[in-house]
Amino acid sequence: MSRTNAPHGRVGRPPVTSRTQILAAARRLIDRDGWEKLTIRRLAAEIGIGATTLYHHVQNKEDLLFLLIQEYAEQIPHPGLPSEPRDRIITAITAIHDALADWPWAADVLTAHGFLVRLGDSALWLVETIVAGAIDYGCTPEQAVYVVRNLWYYTVGEILARAHSARRRADDEQPADRDALSGILDASQVPRLASLSDQWSALASRDDYHRGLQAFVDGLLAQATAATPPRDKA
Repeated sequence: MSRTNAPHGRVGRPPVTSRTQILAAARRLIDRDGWEKLTIRRLAAEIGIGATTLYHHVQNKEDLLFLLIQEYAEQIPHPGLPSEPRDRIITAITAIHDALADWPWAADVLTAHGFLVRLGDSALWLVETIVAGAIDYGCTPEQAVYVVRNLWYYTVGEILARAHSARRRADDEQPADRDALSGILDASQVPRLASLSDQWSALASRDDYHRGLQAFVDGLLAQATAATPPRDKA
């Protein structure tokens, strides 16, 4: 039997079926253009497949972003935890901060409420550590959530403020002129600020996250436990 009429296999670039390939291409686009400009259509073009094919692997852009964050979270090393609950809280939130500081776009994505249900066990382990540390310190479960929420706002705010400032400086031809307060403040109206105008930019740009974190944790725990009745001891 002649094989000249036998059907031929598909010629050309094979379809992409690997999630690893898809996520790697998405990371390239984000690194190059920012996460805001990432779309399913642009990602499909980057890979060389149709958008319809890509939808077999990811539901939408939000699903894609959380897949990236889950993959990244799995690479975060679990830090050794101190014995004191307060120190465990600081260690866990510091690990979150340091990971997101290297990937600030993820912090931007995670600003919306309800993101916890989209994270994997690797990221949730750190949140669990903070909750458990707060409860072990003497907080109620409800107060532990309060501690987590406020530490999260402090941490994400710090990361995004620094990331946005760095982006603005990179895009600005004369960043020093924009940040300088010297010579533009009316000392009769804002005397304290005017007296600090020459130092303000340098002082405000200091990386004091870890110093502030310790004070913030101490304050949150003291506030929470001050309203908590002492536990009965067996």
